[in-house]
Amino acid sequence: MSDVLELVDVSVVREGRALVDHVSWTVKEGERWVVLGPNGAGKTTLLQIAGAYLFPSSGEAVVLGEKLDQVDVFEQRARIGLASAAMYEKLPVGQTVLETVLTAAYGQTVHGKETYEDSDESRALLLLDLLGMASFTGRKFGSLSEGERKRTLIARALMTDPELLLLDEPAAGLDLGGREDLIRRLAALARDEYAPSMVMVTHHVEEIVPGMTHVLMIRQGKVLTAGPIESTLTARNLSHCFGLPLTLEQRGDRWTAQGFPLG
Repeated sequence: MSDVLELVDVSVVREGRALVDHVSWTVKEGERWVVLGPNGAGKTTLLQIAGAYLFPSSGEAVVLGEKLDQVDVFEQRARIGLASAAMYEKLPVGQTVLETVLTAAYGQTVHGKETYEDSDESRALLLLDLLGMASFTGRKFGSLSEGERKRTLIARALMTDPELLLLDEPAAGLDLGGREDLIRRLAALARDEYAPSMVMVTHHVEEIVPGMTHVLMIRQGKVLTAGPIESTLTARNLSHCFGLPLTLEQRGDRWTAQGFPLG
């Protein structure tokens, strides 16, 4: 398998503080990674590098076989699907759901005078259907619930048939029903052998999608551990990552974590 993402001794420093501190990490074709860590650990920073939106202060980042400092990042981003809160903020609330997904075909956020092929619209409609949004195509993006927006963003991220799919806390802010519905749909994608390599950021083990193959744990910008999820996602590693004693329980293909009671 070829490498989809390779970070070698990568650091990102802002105002004297290392957001990411000498990180080395490799994602191979077909792998599905979960990035776990507390708030402020550097998870989103890693995703921004992987999405070609942020250059390291030092070290080497190779995304889809291209060094970030030697590639046209706009062409590179067309090969990467990204669903994040930052992307949501760039999208006009007055566009329809279908237009919001279609604009990704041209690497844009605003529907203008561009003409879309029938195949573009067919793909957008198919992706919206897969994510439970088929009946919302004519709705304004700004009128959607949190869960509906999340599903629209993921459909948009898949529009260009990317080689790498990046999901930044896709279940954040969802109620229990919305979270479980999204996890069920993402699980089908994760288990699809033809789906792109995936990296999903979260800080809740309950949100880990069935079908994810690997986990990376990060704390204070440093990688604590990385490897196959069956052997790496342990109570000991999780406790170290979040800085307090935790229990970890697996039931089937889902996990739950709890702290020890006081007293």
